[in-house]
Amino acid sequence: MAGWLDFAASVGKSLFVTESTETEDRREEASLVAAARDGDRSAFGELYSQYARVVHGILLSRIPPMDVDDLVQDVFLRAMGRLHTLRDVAAFPGWLAALARNRAADYHRRSRELVELQEDCAEANPPPAEAVAILAAIQSLPDAYREPLVLRLVEGLTGPEIAARTGLTPGSVRVNLHRGMTRLREKLEAKRPDPQEGSANSEPGSKVRIR
Repeated sequence: MAGWLDFAASVGKSLFVTESTETEDRREEASLVAAARDGDRSAFGELYSQYARVVHGILLSRIPPMDVDDLVQDVFLRAMGRLHTLRDVAAFPGWLAALARNRAADYHRRSRELVELQEDCAEANPPPAEAVAILAAIQSLPDAYREPLVLRLVEGLTGPEIAARTGLTPGSVRVNLHRGMTRLREKLEAKRPDPQEGSANSEPGSKVRIR
């Protein structure tokens, strides 16, 4: 876990180094959204390619990893079926993010017994124990910190990308990333084993990847 903590520290110092101007052509995205709203499947496929990581990260910050991939598909199916109701194409990022958050809320409302059962079942390809511990630490943080941290550390989005693709303001993303990173490092440091107690058993890490 020490390696990951070093990585997190370096990320925390340079989250917004590349932030200077708009990172995406909003007009091009608006055209894609408008085309997809009119039934263009290829345009919707392009939106899926651009936003799949965002939806994945939003869900991963809220539900067990084993169920995330299926729910990503579910969110986009819902989006495709409801896109005709979106009047302002510029509101697409926040609209899609809200769909993902609502789907996660539905998951917890409707599947409490199923969640408990799945947590007791072994996964075919379980993620490394270190990654599980880090994700658990992130998920224990307040809501405002969980989502941007997962999008930054797991999905690899920059601060400006998180803002642009979730409908959040750059300022709120910046603040929540900074505070969330501080809280996360504190939690991980508190759980860090004593070097004299079997440090040889720990494996070096670089970047957490949970898929």
